[in-house]
Amino acid sequence: MKTDAIFYEIFKEFPKIFFEIIGKPETNTNIYEFIAPEIKQKSFRLDGVFSPLGEFTNEPLYFVEIQFYKDEEFYDRLFTSIFLYFTQYQPLNLDWFAIVIYDKRNNERSYPQRYRSLLEPHLRRFYLDEFDDTQNDSLGIGIVRLVVESQNKAGELAKILINKAQEELTDTISQRKVLEFIETIVVYKFPNLSREEIETMLNLNLLKQTKVYQEAKEEGELETKLKILPKLVQRGLSVQEISELLELDDEIIRKSLEE
Repeated sequence: MKTDAIFYEIFKEFPKIFFEIIGKPETNTNIYEFIAPEIKQKSFRLDGVFSPLGEFTNEPLYFVEIQFYKDEEFYDRLFTSIFLYFTQYQPLNLDWFAIVIYDKRNNERSYPQRYRSLLEPHLRRFYLDEFDDTQNDSLGIGIVRLVVESQNKAGELAKILINKAQEELTDTISQRKVLEFIETIVVYKFPNLSREEIETMLNLNLLKQTKVYQEAKEEGELETKLKILPKLVQRGLSVQEISELLELDDEIIRKSLEE
């Protein structure tokens, strides 16, 4: 399973989970955007950066790295990438933290003493296998644990998280997104099973047939389509052309553009 890609999607779609992991659940996620900037020299690429919006320069930058195997050159590349980022992008933020998320502690190499001055003020390390039992965790932490859970336990954990999502999330669109994300993680963990078999294993096949789920799915699809309206207008498409392309009623498009 491509864990880097999974975590990127988790943090991009549900940024609150990242701030729960680092012990700052009260952070206003609306002031951050999660990006994956490419550092041009030597083609370095950071896994992701939580970068505050322009007007929030007093808030820290969070450089995020997912590390699920031992790499003797990891910290060299990490700090090199960060300082090249500063050189290339010149952020105005006053502070920064390097957040490294390990699946387990023994995948971390010994910390290079030449970077000891960066250890205490800037580096934060988290080990997913040392988090508390999922029953006591938040839904977000549980989803992260599911990524690293063994196949033997993944199915049961996924069912627990599905129940949590249904109990805790009152917004039907958010609930649907979370359920689909849990399903996607399980699909990655069981590559020999079809999506239909996964749905049956997690009892999602019955849930997806409910009216509430179908309505949330339709509403979510509409929301996605409306997000790209400005780009289509910028390209010079008429309301009629957009209507045909997105398969939406003209009036829906006009109303959305007016808002």
